[in-house]
Amino acid sequence: MAKILVVEDDKDLNKAYRIILKHEGHEVVEAFDGKEALKKLISFQPDLVLLDLLMPIMGGLEFLQKWPGAKRKDVKVLIFTNMENSPEITQAYKLGANKCIIKSWTAPHNLSKVVKDTLDDAAEEKSKATKATTKTAA
Repeated sequence: MAKILVVEDDKDLNKAYRIILKHEGHEVVEAFDGKEALKKLISFQPDLVLLDLLMPIMGGLEFLQKWPGAKRKDVKVLIFTNMENSPEITQAYKLGANKCIIKSWTAPHNLSKVVKDTLDDAAEEKSKATKATTKTAA
C-alpha cells in the first residue's frame, strides 16, 4: 500500500482521514500545517500528499512553493479544500498539485476511492513511462 502524508489543520478531519486510510492499509503520517509537513518530509517520503489549502502558520500554497518535491512525478498531491473555482486552486495546480477535491462534496468515507483513483493514475503513468523507456532503449 501507499505512504500518505495528511496535511489538515482540522483535528477531527485529520483523524478521520488517518483512520480511513490506515484501515485501507496505507502508512499514514499526519501534519496540521505546511510548516509541520515540511519537517515530516525530512524523514518520510510519501507516495501521496493529501493537502488542505487554508491552514494556520503555513497554508497549502506556501507549502507547495517551499517543498522541492511538489512537482516530482512519483509523488502525487491531492488538494482537499472547500474553495471552489478559486485562483488558489489554479495556483496549486501550477505548483504541482495533481487533483483537487472539494471537501463538502466528498464524504470522508469516499476518501478511500479518491485516494485509490489517484494512486491508480500514478501507477498507470509510471507503467507508460517504463514502456516508453524500454522501447527507446531497444
